[in-house]
Parts: sequence; structure tokens; C-alpha cells
Amino acid sequence: MNTLIQDCINNKFSKTPIWLMRQAGRYLPEFRSIREKNQDFIKLCLNTKLSSQITIQPITRFDFDAAIVFSDILLVPYALGQQVSFKKDFGPNLQKIDLKILNEVKKESFLKKLNPVYETIKETKTKLSANNKDTIGFVGAPWTLLLYMLNRKSPKGGNFNVFQKDKYVHDIMLKLDEFLKIHIEAQIKSGASIIQIFDSWAGLLPEKDLEYFVYRPIKSLVDFIRQKESISICFPRNINNYKKFVENVNPDIISIDYNIDPSTIRDTIDITVQGGLDPKILLQNKDIVRNEVTKYLKTFDKKRYIFNLGHGVLPDTNPDMVKYLVDVVRSFSGQ
Repeated sequence: MNTLIQDCINNKFSKTPIWLMRQAGRYLPEFRSIREKNQDFIKLCLNTKLSSQITIQPITRFDFDAAIVFSDILLVPYALGQQVSFKKDFGPNLQKIDLKILNEVKKESFLKKLNPVYETIKETKTKLSANNKDTIGFVGAPWTLLLYMLNRKSPKGGNFNVFQKDKYVHDIMLKLDEFLKIHIEAQIKSGASIIQIFDSWAGLLPEKDLEYFVYRPIKSLVDFIRQKESISICFPRNINNYKKFVENVNPDIISIDYNIDPSTIRDTIDITVQGGLDPKILLQNKDIVRNEVTKYLKTFDKKRYIFNLGHGVLPDTNPDMVKYLVDVVRSFSGQ
């Protein structure tokens, strides 16, 4: 029996699937209760018992149609030997990359470091087996990971041009392609039915650089996912031309941000579309939430569409508003 997302991809429109990026996170009191006792974020991600519990929390509360594993894209640089930590109110902090260590990393040691993630997926899959829901694994796209690995922090301030003259960029990109595929395959073997590729910083690149840093490396991953008979979702956040991205990369599902007009996407893209709603809308009142949610549902009515946000749930979001969001989506879909 297919899941709602699989039915959606196959042009069956009985219901609109819904899940949210960062649906397991700081806005949930049950998550904060665990996080307060586990200050080391990397250790928390690698604690199978707790991370599987966190993954299931939003399913228990909201009955979403998919669970996305509680993990982080920066576990890949961590498993490749780069020191990664998270500081409160600062974000990720990566130590300078040691290319000698990077080049010596073996598949076995990489998989051993990330084995708790795969165990989390197995546990999640087992818990969801009776509910016909997808389990979503994910990776960061090579470009986004490259920025973090070379900048050693979040590139929010636009300080990303250091990579341009780095003679090791090509080697790092090749290494990322190799080990991202290893990570993807392990997630699929563990029970992930979908893999989402997050290119959080795709929008920073000028058009002339997209072929090398975005289109080609992501297409390599998408083709690999397809070879493994799994489903790919791509989220090239803030990219200027989603149509061109889809033409070059050919994912199963394209996830859109909130800066793009959804009607433009509807009229120019033929594959399954996901997302779009500005997460800040959930900080508003119910009338605004209903109006904005309905706008997306009407825009993509009778189209292949998965309801989601244009980025992750914000920490200040009231869980009651998320419940209201789910109710609006399901009442529109006649669920």
C-alpha cells in the first residue's frame, strides 16, 4: 500500500500530504524537555534512543504524513574528521578542515560514526510501520556543506567568497559526492523511503556558478537515489530559477521557499511540488494562517502538491497553531 506522498507523486489526489521541515524541534515542549538535559547537540543526534523519540514526537502530536529523522547535515563533515560543535545563539562552529585526515577517511569508519543515525531510522520505521507513513532521511547538498566546511560557521553574513580561490575545493567536492552517496545508501537500507537534499545556501550563488556547484553535484545524488529505487526531494533555497533547476537536476519532488510566487511554480513546473508557506505566518493569528494556507492549497489544487513550509518551523511557534495548520490542510482536502 502506497503512502500519501507516493500516491501524490503518482497523480492520485485523494488527500494532500503534509509534513513540516523542523517539525521536530525547539517549538515543542517535549523536545525542549529532552534538550535541556542534553546540551551537546552532536551527541544528542547520535543518541539513537533520544533521537528516535524526538523524530516521533510531532507524529504523535500532529499525525503528520511523514517523519523526518532528527539529525543534522553537519554530521557528514563530523564523520569526515572535521570537529563540529554548536554554540547557543551562535550556531555551528567547525574547526579548520584537515585535508590529510579527510583524504584518509574510510567508508567503514564513516559508517561507524554515523551508525546511530541509521539505527534511529530503523527504530522510526518500525514505529511507523502500522501507520503507512514515510520515513525521510536527508543530506546537505555539496555546495552548502562546502560553505560550512571552509567558512567554519554559518554563511548567513555572506562571507562565502573564501572558497573561490581555495585550490582544494574540487577535491572536497569529489569527497563529498563519494561520502554523501555512502550516507544516502545507508539511510535507504535502514528504511528511509525518501531522501531530501537541503541546499540551504543555493541562493548565494550567481547564475554562472550554478552548473558546477549546484546542478551537477545534486544531479549526481538524485541519479544515485533513483538507482536505489528511492524518492528524492530537492530544496535549493532562494534559487532564482526553480524551473531551470528542475530541468537540470530532475528530482522527484521540488521543495520551494517562500520568496517565490507559487502560481509561477504551478505554471512552469510539471513535477510534484512541496512547501512554500512562510514559517513566520505561523506566528500570526488564525485568520491569517487560514488565508495563507488556503492560498497555497487553491494554487496547487488538483496538482501534485505536498504541504510544507518554505523553511523550518521557527522556535517561537505555538504548537497549537501548527495543529490548526494541519486541520486547515486536512479540512480543505476533505480528510
